[in-house]
Amino acid sequence: MKKSSIQTALMTGAAMASLASGAAVASGNDHLSLEDSAPQNVQQKFNQWMNGDQVDGRMERCYGVALAGENDCRAGAGTSCEGTSTIDFQGNAWTYTPKGSCEYITTPEGEAALKPLDRNTA
Repeated sequence: MKKSSIQTALMTGAAMASLASGAAVASGNDHLSLEDSAPQNVQQKFNQWMNGDQVDGRMERCYGVALAGENDCRAGAGTSCEGTSTIDFQGNAWTYTPKGSCEYITTPEGEAALKPLDRNTA
């Protein structure tokens, strides 16, 4: 039982270190915009995120918004995770965006989505 407790402590510590380091939280890029119909609180958090500032509150996975190599995770078959997208606005690569903003984000390739898009896939 002692071995199990040590293993759990090590895994918990590794997870906490990853969160504290800010890993896998890319900021926005200059090619993204937010629809005018977005609520004021969403606009505020989106602007903070775009500026690279810390955003309070929950984040959500938003597909199709990252530039090549700047995704937070998931970039299709044969890729590992963070930074593995190969095409700008790759539809099957996601980036964390402020909760509620994804549905209002537009890119040069079209709208962002909460689920993988069938566009610009490698």
